[in-house]
Amino acid sequence: MTVTPPPLLRNDPGAFERHAAAGWYQATTLADHVRRWAAERPDALAYVNELGSMDWRTYDARSTELARALAGAGLAPGARIAVLLPDGPGVHTAYLAGEKAGLVVVGIGPRAGRNEVEHLLRRTGARALVTNELHRGAPAADLVRAARDAGLPIDLHVVVPADGDAVEIRIAGKPADPAASIEGRGHGPNDLFFLNSTSGTTGMPKCVMQHQNRWFYFHHLAAEAGAFGPDEVVMSVVSAPFGFGLWTAHFTPTILGAPCIVMGRFSAAGALDLIERHRVTVLACVSTQFIMMLNDPTFAARDLSSLRVMFTGGEAVPHERAAAFEERTGASVLQFYGSNETGALSRTSTRDGRHERLTTAGRVIEEMEVRLFDDDGADVTAGGGPGQPGCRGPATCLGYLDDESANRELFTDDGWMLTGDIATIDREGYLRVVGRKSDIIIRGGKNISAAQVEAEVGTHPDVAMVAAVAKPDATFGERVCVFVVPRDGREVSLTDVVAHLTDRGLSPELFPEHLELIDEMPQASGGKIAKAVLRERLAGGSVTPVRSAAS
Repeated sequence: MTVTPPPLLRNDPGAFERHAAAGWYQATTLADHVRRWAAERPDALAYVNELGSMDWRTYDARSTELARALAGAGLAPGARIAVLLPDGPGVHTAYLAGEKAGLVVVGIGPRAGRNEVEHLLRRTGARALVTNELHRGAPAADLVRAARDAGLPIDLHVVVPADGDAVEIRIAGKPADPAASIEGRGHGPNDLFFLNSTSGTTGMPKCVMQHQNRWFYFHHLAAEAGAFGPDEVVMSVVSAPFGFGLWTAHFTPTILGAPCIVMGRFSAAGALDLIERHRVTVLACVSTQFIMMLNDPTFAARDLSSLRVMFTGGEAVPHERAAAFEERTGASVLQFYGSNETGALSRTSTRDGRHERLTTAGRVIEEMEVRLFDDDGADVTAGGGPGQPGCRGPATCLGYLDDESANRELFTDDGWMLTGDIATIDREGYLRVVGRKSDIIIRGGKNISAAQVEAEVGTHPDVAMVAAVAKPDATFGERVCVFVVPRDGREVSLTDVVAHLTDRGLSPELFPEHLELIDEMPQASGGKIAKAVLRERLAGGSVTPVRSAAS
């Protein structure tokens, strides 16, 4: 059988060897780090959340128990297993178990709706699904039953308690072999070990192929930027399956041997409680989350003096609010610029002044070989751009899973991996994002495909035409707004649309939060919808006559 190498290795076949020779890649794995801490500091905390805590000895033991059970259930090395769990010790235990058993974990966000779950199961060919007893308040067994009814090959439903304790595997009523051997099954640091989803411009999520060494390298960048010491306490309130969550909750704390504070469901007051109680030194959150903390009425009375740095991103960092956070906590606000696919192209650090940290995306990272390309693909880096950023370095992913058309958009013909933005680079090497090439809406750090929202809202029987655009918002950065032309004689409300999308099993992130009814869509040359005109209306300008609005 011929195995097609992933796009990264086709475009740059010597990448792994070159990055290892430069010292960016290593031979150890995350499981090696966990075993080390289980031996050296078995009773020290590994994970803490609202429900309790888990030490390194327990983390190592529970993940091994689950890995053996999965192997004993007949999952061969390389098989794909989907993990749909809330953020907490349990989700990291399941990820580590997959690594130890040599399985490829499919990370699914805990807020995913039925359609997204089934799409990712179908797209990845996952044979098993790991859940709690309930998913979004309903029995997870119903989700598994619906997936099987849809023809998906889910052989195993693995149920773990919310606190990550004992494991129950349901296989036609028969238990798995808990003593099965996992000797020699574990992944290496350059192997495909994880698949996660990413939103783009063309509908349902794509699956990004991950290997561990890119995240070991990313940790190196973060440790250097944040001047990490030996006694850090890390708190990550970013969802675990996505790139930001992987490095801040799954990799960096484990490499450091530091406790990681996580939350099953984010709330500003709850996050502030945990920071105070556990004397958190390194906080990771999207901009929306720290703004919500700033807006909490108890913020000024909190003792947040333990905080040294806050890593944020996933969306534009609001300068004034970030400055207010720094002034009230004494922590330095830092960020990386990049994507789940590219990793980091630039970063700010504790060595940068406040102006550079809060008004730029930081200095470009030399070994990422960052370039700017114009619309014709010409390299305009020497002139500082503007252009579409591309890179070719140790933080990049392997490419998209079995999606050649998407990979052609991700990579240039000569192997540079592209972002979806427009940026400039000044003479000091600072990168600034000045525009967006892809049609996405970034709500609270979550990338939402405008095309996917339009496709789903367009299925409503009373909708003739729809366009989705970003509505500026002080807390979330952007919210999803849809402009709708109703069918003749029909009326459409936001409530109607949300109810329709709920019935279709969509994830809540895709629900519009503002709806404008218009008589006709403004058109640009070539017949495309003139979204710039619609955005102008949301910013206070004018647009085609509005008949009514709902928000």
